[in-house]
Amino acid sequence: MPISPKNAMELLEGKRIEITSLSEMSKEARKVVALDQQSVGRLSRMDALQGQAMARETERRRALELQKIEKAFERLESGDFGYCIECDAEIPLKRLEIDPTATLCVECAAKKEKAKKR
Repeated sequence: MPISPKNAMELLEGKRIEITSLSEMSKEARKVVALDQQSVGRLSRMDALQGQAMARETERRRALELQKIEKAFERLESGDFGYCIECDAEIPLKRLEIDPTATLCVECAAKKEKAKKR
C-alpha cells in the first residue's frame, strides 16, 4: 500500500520548510566577499571566498531539492505519487518515508545507479 496522500503532503511540506529555513539562515554566507586588502588579510579573503563558494553550491543543491519537492506535489495531485516512473511499480512505504521525493522503486534506482558507475 502506498503512503497516504495526507502523510506524503506532511512529509513534503516539512522538508520544504526545513530547506527554506536553512536557505534563509545561510543567506549571509552567500553574500559578496569584500576584497578590501586594508581590512582583511589575503588568507582571510581566500577563506571567505571558499566559504562563499561552498554556501552557493549548498544553495544550488537546496534549490534542486525544492524542485524535487514541487514535482512530488504534482505527482500527488495527478495520482502518480508512490509509483515508480520507470516501471510503474509501487515504491516501498519505507523508501517514501525516508525520501518522499523518490521517483524510482528500489530495483529501478539500483539499475540507474549501476548504469552511472559504468
